[in-house]
Amino acid sequence: TTGESSNSDSSTTVETTEDNPDGGCHIYRNGYYNTGISVVEGILEVNIIQMTSIQTTESQAENALVDFVVTCQGSLPTDVCTAVSDPTCQVSKNVVCNPVTVTDECLLTVRRAFEEPGTYCVNITLGDDTSQALASALISVNGGEST
Repeated sequence: TTGESSNSDSSTTVETTEDNPDGGCHIYRNGYYNTGISVVEGILEVNIIQMTSIQTTESQAENALVDFVVTCQGSLPTDVCTAVSDPTCQVSKNVVCNPVTVTDECLLTVRRAFEEPGTYCVNITLGDDTSQALASALISVNGGEST
């Protein structure tokens, strides 16, 4: 066992290293330590308030476009991810993530393409460096129209 001590700012730090029969090494430190803690609000809630089909030309009919209008509470998001799954929300078909710039109010439009008609579970996640929040919707896409 070895010991080492140092004096700084009128506090004493003692470090002891001890061999462990299990083959590891433990370090014990006694003294005064401080750190800073930042409390952040985070993204508290996400809501899909509107879903609108975008009319496309006949040549694009196989890719139905839907605009999702999304709001949130709390801090402003820096990225948005959309996960499209089967109607039971169990089998993921597609996940798309994009950075977003939201300035004053958390209100944004997310446009996504659906390759074929059908019913889908859509999860939209808004995130920033410290938090994420999720909203889900069940959407039926039928030849360029959605409900």
